[in-house]
Amino acid sequence: MALTVEDLKAQGYRTWGGEDPFEDMIAPFYFNEEGDDIKCAFISERKHCNGHGMLHGGLLMTFADFSLFALARRELEGGAAVTAGFNAEFISAGPKDALIEATGEVTRATKSLLFVRGTIFTGDTTIMTFSGILKRIRMS
Repeated sequence: MALTVEDLKAQGYRTWGGEDPFEDMIAPFYFNEEGDDIKCAFISERKHCNGHGMLHGGLLMTFADFSLFALARRELEGGAAVTAGFNAEFISAGPKDALIEATGEVTRATKSLLFVRGTIFTGDTTIMTFSGILKRIRMS
């Protein structure tokens, strides 16, 4: 039996809870912040694939960007930020109809910048590694 969105929610995963038009259109992406670690996840579907039937690189980069913010959520303390830098290394193809997960960590936090790195995987297979810099911003 395949994992469902209801299964993710039952395990404590949730979305941001607000509107994010782009992510809402292509995902949904989820995060779980129970305990010390934060984990991100989504269930891949056909709509997430490229012409070869594997996960589209742009989708994976979008999921990585979502994950940067989820992984930095505690450091941001409810404040806003934007992605100031982003790096991605594709390791292997990602399949459809699979649980795709991401974990990582904030490696450094300053007054204005957060440095984050992570890994996207399914089961024991690493799909992509990523890192990014988030710039804290003031919302008026």
